[in-house]
Amino acid sequence: MSKTIQMPALSPTMEEGTLAKWLVKEGDTVSSGDLLAEIETDKATMEFEAVDEGVVAKILVAEGSEGVKVGTVIAIIAEEGEDVAAAAASGGKADAAPAPKADPVPEKAEAAAPAPKADAVPAPKADAASDDRVKASPLARRLAEVKGIDLATVTGTGTNGRIVKADIDGAKQGAAAPAAAPAPASAPAAAPVPVAAAAQDFGIPHEVIKLSGMRKTIARRLTESKQQVPHIYLTVDIQLDKLLKLRGELNAGLANRKVKLSVNDLLIKALGVALIEVPECNVQFAGDQMLQFTRADISVAVSIPGGLITPIVTDAAGKGVAAISNAMKDLASRAKDGKLKPEEYQGGTASLSNMGMFGIKQFEAVINPPQGMIMAIGAGDKRPYVVDDSLQIATVMSATGSFDHRAIDGADGARLMKAFKELVENPMGLLA
Repeated sequence: MSKTIQMPALSPTMEEGTLAKWLVKEGDTVSSGDLLAEIETDKATMEFEAVDEGVVAKILVAEGSEGVKVGTVIAIIAEEGEDVAAAAASGGKADAAPAPKADPVPEKAEAAAPAPKADAVPAPKADAASDDRVKASPLARRLAEVKGIDLATVTGTGTNGRIVKADIDGAKQGAAAPAAAPAPASAPAAAPVPVAAAAQDFGIPHEVIKLSGMRKTIARRLTESKQQVPHIYLTVDIQLDKLLKLRGELNAGLANRKVKLSVNDLLIKALGVALIEVPECNVQFAGDQMLQFTRADISVAVSIPGGLITPIVTDAAGKGVAAISNAMKDLASRAKDGKLKPEEYQGGTASLSNMGMFGIKQFEAVINPPQGMIMAIGAGDKRPYVVDDSLQIATVMSATGSFDHRAIDGADGARLMKAFKELVENPMGLLA
């Protein structure tokens, strides 16, 4: 019996991707573990392996195809001894029945509640289940788990009754969502302004650049952040002279280990320690509850061709500065090659974005949801500054924290900024 190859879910939140390249062709024999294709997600290009043996009977989705939904049949594999032509002609119908099980689900979401009894479900709910399991997008499942919502009580408004993010946003914890329209906060975004058409109308020379999956995701996530997350901004000026002196001394001592610390490495450490000292800011807003983390995982903004990615330095407070430096060099290198694993850029408890190398003195960064804060670092430059009650010339930088005001009060944000400033100005504490 022929087997279908379906578009895989390469991360818990992936709903679609680009089939960047086929690594096999029709007629090729494949074994379990062989590479079949390269799949491009919004952040990285990943290789997809075969799980069954057989012959590639038919490729249904051409390489370069964008927006391929997770679960879509992309190829057919004929089993050993099976007629390849017949398998190709079947169009994958031989095993069509189990196909709904390919709906991407995070491992921890496999314990989703079973379908309720027929007399307890509204009529539209019948279309939302398949094979005794509620049909929902990966993002909807994750949000439901965080909010404590039973998916079996939610009526899906997506295609074929599929439960989507808007349905979870409109649902109440432990109760069925009303049949009304989804919450306004999750309403579809307005149609984009036809910029290219407007440029043509005025006769302005231009080039139409197709948006990559990464750029589309950046646009969507940052728009949602500014629309749905009430930002509060707090700025402090920080003297850097002691930090720069310590960095020089540490680099001299680490030269034989081929480690060269950057200012950013020390700032990552400082933010991690500050978040542990002020745990009220190491949080995530989750509807009617809040998650408070006991470890500081810092997402660090890295510019790469076509966009921005935030690889994560895990346990930044617990790592030594040399370990942070080595981790950042490795993560940044693989980020630029598009080779990060999903768990290396998805998650994190807070973010740090440094634009000082571009000479930017101060800026306000957009929070990276669902995180609760991001630290924006400006350039350090020599300024008149009061040191020991006298006006002197000092190297000073401005740091601005953007905080999710739903989860973090201004006073707590101010305490974090104070702790961060003290750690940077007295950097020996970073080595304790």
